[in-house]
Amino acid sequence: MDTIDLPYIVPLQGGSNFRDLGGYATADGRTVRTGAVFRSAHLGTLTDTDRAALAKLQVRTVVDLRGVNEAAETPHLIDGVGCRIVGAHIEPGVGEKIRGAVNDGSANPFLMMQFLTDHYRDYPRRCAPGFRTLFATLSDGTHRPLVFHCTAGKDRTGFASALLLTLLGVPWETVMEDYLRTNDLWIGHIGRYPELDLDTRAAIIEARTPYLEAAFDVVRADFGSPEAFAEKALGLDAAARERLKADLLVN
Repeated sequence: MDTIDLPYIVPLQGGSNFRDLGGYATADGRTVRTGAVFRSAHLGTLTDTDRAALAKLQVRTVVDLRGVNEAAETPHLIDGVGCRIVGAHIEPGVGEKIRGAVNDGSANPFLMMQFLTDHYRDYPRRCAPGFRTLFATLSDGTHRPLVFHCTAGKDRTGFASALLLTLLGVPWETVMEDYLRTNDLWIGHIGRYPELDLDTRAAIIEARTPYLEAAFDVVRADFGSPEAFAEKALGLDAAARERLKADLLVN
C-alpha cells in the first residue's frame, strides 16, 4: 500500500472513522500488516451495505470499548456478519462531567480541555482492565481480522490504537498523525452540543495532540515506557510483544 493512501478508510453509509491500522512503516523498516486490525466509531447504525463491507473484510471479532450502559443504548447492527463481540468495557466518566458543565452553564474551552486531559490520564491509571481485554483478544490470531471501537473511535480507541502502533515500532509522529485523522473522518459529532460556542464544542469533539500526549506522559512516568506498561498492566511480556510483531508486521 502506498503511504500516500494511508490510512485505508472503509467507507460506511451508517458509520464513520472505520479504518485499517495497517500500512504504516516502522522504525526498523517493516510495515504493519493490512487487513488484520481495524479501528472505528460505534457500529450501531450500520446499513445492509455496511454489513456486506464488514463481511468482505472477513471481520471475525468486534471488541467494544464502550461502557456497559453506553453499549446497551446503541447495540451493534452486525447481524449476518458472523463475528463475535467481546466486551472490553471502559466507562466514559468524562461524559457525565461534560453534561454537568453544559447543563449548569460552566462549560468553556479550558474546562473541557481539562476534563479530556484528565480522562486520557486515567487510561493507563484506571482503565487498564479494558485495554488488557482488548490486547489479549488482539494477540490471539484466531480473533483476527478484528475491529475495536468506542463511541466516536476517538478517545479510548485513539489511545489503544496509539499504544498498539507504538508497541509495533511505528514512529511517534506517524502515531500522532493516525490519532488526529479522527478530526477528518468522524462525523458522529454533527448536531451535538448546539448550545455551546464553537471553541468549547471543539475542545470536546476534537482529537487533540495534548490529550494523547497526556496519556503517554503517565505511561512513561508511572511505568517507565509503553513496553513496561504493556507488560505490567496488560500482561504482554517481551515474548508476547515479539509474537504480536511477528503476526502484525511484514518485511
